[in-house]
Amino acid sequence: MALGPPPRLVSLAVRLLLVPRRNIAARGSDEPLPVVRIPRALQRRQQQRDRGSVPRPVLVRPGPLLVSARRPELNQPARLTLGRWECAPLASRGWKHRRSRTDYFSIERVQQEAPALTNLSSRGSFVDLGLEPRVLHALQEAAPEIVRPTSVQSKTIPPLLRGRHILCAAETGSGKTLSYLLPLFQRLLSRPDLDSRSSAAPRGLVLVPSRELAEQVRTVAQSLGRYLGLQVLELGGGLGRAKLKLQLCRQPSADVLVATPGALWKALKSQLVSLQLLSFVVLDEADTLLDESFLELVDYILGKSPIAESPAELEDPFNPKAQLVMVGATFPEGVNQLLSKVTSPDYLTTVTSSKLHCIMPHVRQTFLRLKGAEKVTELVQILKQRDKASKAKPSGTVLVFCNSSSTVNWLGYILDDHKIQHLRLQGQMPASMRTGIFQSFQKGSQDVLVCTDIASRGLDSIHVELVVNYDFPPTLQDYIHRAGRVGRVGSEVPGTIINFVTHPWDVSLVQKIELAARRRRSLPGLASSVKDPLPQQA
Repeated sequence: MALGPPPRLVSLAVRLLLVPRRNIAARGSDEPLPVVRIPRALQRRQQQRDRGSVPRPVLVRPGPLLVSARRPELNQPARLTLGRWECAPLASRGWKHRRSRTDYFSIERVQQEAPALTNLSSRGSFVDLGLEPRVLHALQEAAPEIVRPTSVQSKTIPPLLRGRHILCAAETGSGKTLSYLLPLFQRLLSRPDLDSRSSAAPRGLVLVPSRELAEQVRTVAQSLGRYLGLQVLELGGGLGRAKLKLQLCRQPSADVLVATPGALWKALKSQLVSLQLLSFVVLDEADTLLDESFLELVDYILGKSPIAESPAELEDPFNPKAQLVMVGATFPEGVNQLLSKVTSPDYLTTVTSSKLHCIMPHVRQTFLRLKGAEKVTELVQILKQRDKASKAKPSGTVLVFCNSSSTVNWLGYILDDHKIQHLRLQGQMPASMRTGIFQSFQKGSQDVLVCTDIASRGLDSIHVELVVNYDFPPTLQDYIHRAGRVGRVGSEVPGTIINFVTHPWDVSLVQKIELAARRRRSLPGLASSVKDPLPQQA
């Protein structure tokens, strides 16, 4: 027979179990319960989480988009323009955080034609601008595809023919080279030729910042001068004084000299060239030439040039002076102080375009937030996909921009490993290696060019379809010049730009670009005051 627990132990256990319940039941209903206080910061954070958990309704608006983002609520339709003081929902707002990687957005193409051609009527022609028949004949023979002038050419050629000093600030690819070559060649034809003409005393000077641009301008000028009886000479950099002397002695007599600042400075110091017979001086890509890196050389060259202080001095038959022309795609704030060293602002006519310092509306621009280690993989994938597409359908060429010469070389080795054929162009190459690289790229010997910013200033690239900023440019000026390699006047293919955004300082520039695009305004810091102290076109 089983024995149960002692009665005393059972009663004690029951009593212990019931004591807490009795105490709770004995408390009055009016006695307050203990309160656990939650910090206000935690309360607000929880409220934000609760709000975020509710899906926001996405407003779908019909029509094309100006900005398309990975998150649809950040899209902006093309028919909507944000006000200057209106808060803009930026797709790149949180891109400085590491969790934003793999995010992206695009500034879409909202028009098909370049801005330089949109405001032209079909009746506009070079005849209406005051050019002589022989100059028009030379243009027709050298470039038969050019039928009507761009808006920049229509504004620049008449005041140049009237003898005004010109500051032409217009977007890239708007035809600025012909806008100064045509009237200045006509000026040379109107002046009597000197019997002592030689390459050592040219009548015209075009100053450019790079050898590649000098080669391009010389090609355009030669094609026109061939039909006008004018000789053009190129004086590129990378040569010693002995080779410069040999080059000048071998060349025939020259009317126009196209030179870089370093090469011309050496020639002037060695007394190989005289600038006393100049009829015009052109600073092409003037914003770069007036930068600190070139300013000392340019000051010396302009000091040796007889630049006219007034239009009357240009017509002096006994002592004619030179006409000054400055052209560029960007003129940042503070450029007026530099211009005052060159000429008097009273005799300088300013010609600007409506899209100066603005995001190009006819080029699609995509921004990808990536890790630094992901850029190579992304670039190789883009190039291989494009190579497959080009086999089915002909396409344009590709420019890949890097911020340093070492990155160009390193990236070239990577592309070699992936059997991607390409060309390289960077400033540390010897002059013998750099010669002709960009021209061979223009002619289509290779479809991919990996380069630094020396290929972003003024070079004509109508065959380029895609620009990849492997390294995001350090300034907004550099971004404008790189983006200007596509969507140029006469381009055969629509342009696209792909930007790899890696560093926090890259994100700061991207946010400025996106905000300017959403508000359809010029980029901040580039809204130059060149218009204010200078008289407008007259």
